[in-house]
Amino acid sequence: MTRVCLSRLPEGEVLLVEAGAERVVRAADLPALVAEREADDAATGSPPRWVWDDTARWYPPLLAAGVRVARCHDLRLAHHVLRRAPAVDQRLLEGEQSEHWHRLGPSRPTDPALFEIDDTAEHLRADVEDARQRAAVAASAEAGRLGLLLGAESAGALVAAEMTHAGIPWRVDVHERLLVDLLGPRPPRGARPQRLEALVAEVRRALDAPALNPDSRPELLAALRRAGLDVADTRASTLRALDHPAVAPLLRHKQLAHLFSTNGWAWLDQWVGGGRFRPSYQPAGSSTGRWSSNGGGALSIPAQVRPAAVADDGWVLVVADVAQLEPRVLAGMSGDRALARSARGADLYQGMVDDGAVASRNDAKLGLLGAMYGATSGESGRMVAGLTRRYPDAFGLVEDAARAGERGQVVRTLLGRGSPGLGEVWEHPDDDGPATADTHARQARLRRSYGRFTRNFVVQGTGAEWALCWIADLRNRLWRLGSGRLESRPHLVFFLHDEVVVHAPAELADAVAAQAVEAAATASALLFRGLAVDFPLSTSVVRSYAEAGKGVAPVGG
Repeated sequence: MTRVCLSRLPEGEVLLVEAGAERVVRAADLPALVAEREADDAATGSPPRWVWDDTARWYPPLLAAGVRVARCHDLRLAHHVLRRAPAVDQRLLEGEQSEHWHRLGPSRPTDPALFEIDDTAEHLRADVEDARQRAAVAASAEAGRLGLLLGAESAGALVAAEMTHAGIPWRVDVHERLLVDLLGPRPPRGARPQRLEALVAEVRRALDAPALNPDSRPELLAALRRAGLDVADTRASTLRALDHPAVAPLLRHKQLAHLFSTNGWAWLDQWVGGGRFRPSYQPAGSSTGRWSSNGGGALSIPAQVRPAAVADDGWVLVVADVAQLEPRVLAGMSGDRALARSARGADLYQGMVDDGAVASRNDAKLGLLGAMYGATSGESGRMVAGLTRRYPDAFGLVEDAARAGERGQVVRTLLGRGSPGLGEVWEHPDDDGPATADTHARQARLRRSYGRFTRNFVVQGTGAEWALCWIADLRNRLWRLGSGRLESRPHLVFFLHDEVVVHAPAELADAVAAQAVEAAATASALLFRGLAVDFPLSTSVVRSYAEAGKGVAPVGG
């Protein structure tokens, strides 16, 4: 496959390096060049792989010009994966400009400069870094797995940019009507909505605190204690346990104040335009490889405003989510055939009951989640002990990861992503003072805490890898269903760990659902080649995101 490396040069120029040959073009001419190359090479069935420092910088201008690329290699994402991968010789990543690559952070559309290091980072040589990365992968004993991980990571970056470009269809009128119904009319800047003001007055009367600001945690905590309530914090779970007239209005205030601050009128003004919500995603925003959001709160759209996510006329939203992703991933990565057998069908937990492993579905859930999250006591701990004998490979894998973490060791996902180490926190848990009983106790707590992290890291991280393979394949399948620009075809508009939302013409809804199922099967086969593991999807075809999963039959199995 042809690799074309792109590097920014001064004065608005771009350096292209392909098979050792260099040429310089104007940045303004790049979209036409890329479009022509994509069209020509697609005809031969081998489109190029565009190699660049950060997809979030290079791809949006291409999308704005109507250009979609099939493949890329995101050097920033790949560099950070390889820097932490246990199977990679780190010396192979060192060389010209490597210190800049070590520090390179994600591009943010709200930051005009985008990079916050120094001027030389603006003109990093993509071809030089690409050669280093390819050499590091080739020299690894896990070259195949790492190559798949880097390909999936880069494809995910393309998906993220395309989702921001296309946006989630969003009805401003519906959102504003929801806000008015819940909060009252839009208030002047800096003021509370009417409903919030009424709740604040009710809380003040109940606590006999006329000047109380319930948004201030210290003030609220002091007022609760003056009212004779013995509380350590102001969390909703703490408040629900109290018997006092202030509790109900206070809980309602918390709920509505959160809506007002996170998805109120200011949010609409900033993030919704032209009938689309365009958040900024950050692929691999967490250490496990899961995504986060750089802005807009895309990964936490509250149920209260989901009715505003409405498909265009003649279009629908196809919502597909995976049932019990991480337990199924655990079965596949551990090669536990007994657990894989229980995972056949839509409900893995019920499958464990049907196989005679446990007496109830709740027991199965307690045991599996306890194993993945480190439950050692209570009912969950008891279930873990029993299920370990039934599923020794799966439960043994997370137990080994936990023990490695307790020894301060790094663990890795199926494809080779390494966990963050304890670093200086572990090496020097206290200052230079002598070791004491308290020091040893603190070290023991830290070991156990890190062990719980590494126990879950291997499963959650591999789950993120499966999901990346899923959306990478689905992205291409959706493209082949239509014609024209990205927005004219079925396209991904939302991705959250184990769920996708596709905006599609109504007549293609069934085809989209079928392709989501096929892509899930492809991801499973890519990662777990020696063991067939079911990843059934529940698929809803709806007009509004709020309707997803309500009485819609699952698709696939």
